[in-house]
Amino acid sequence: MHPPTSGTLAKPVPVPVPEDPMPSIPEDLLRHFFDQQIAFNRWLGMRLEAFGEGWARMVLPCRPELVGDPFRPAIHGGVLSALVDTTGGAAVFSLIGTEDRASTVDLRVDYLRPAGMETLVCEARVLRLGNRVAAVDATVHQGDPAKPVAIGRAVYNVRRVGE
Repeated sequence: MHPPTSGTLAKPVPVPVPEDPMPSIPEDLLRHFFDQQIAFNRWLGMRLEAFGEGWARMVLPCRPELVGDPFRPAIHGGVLSALVDTTGGAAVFSLIGTEDRASTVDLRVDYLRPAGMETLVCEARVLRLGNRVAAVDATVHQGDPAKPVAIGRAVYNVRRVGE
């Protein structure tokens, strides 16, 4: 599987991806962790749809409880930022070991247009993974990556086993 195409305004530095990428964490374990073990993700309804070495795609079906502007109606910006953060974390976890940890230290989200009452899709790609820090680029859209509703950048602290 190849990484998703990004609909971000700035072109990220591509992460080399082998033809058949094999994530460091087994697929079923990563899916279960993000879909089920994180109660907030489970409550929102986030689902890890696909991932590979250095990238992830999550989906979030729309529902009335997620509306922030009832007059449009539009999804709350906090939901979009949570989706960016979570998808970015999944992309980082696709590159680190099962005993390693990652936590968000910086998150920036630019809201480009209102997110309507349709399923949200977030695609994230690791721009750089260092010894202790990972930088990620993400795009949120509702079916058309060329029309993003939000773009984001995140930085994660990476703690390796034994540190």
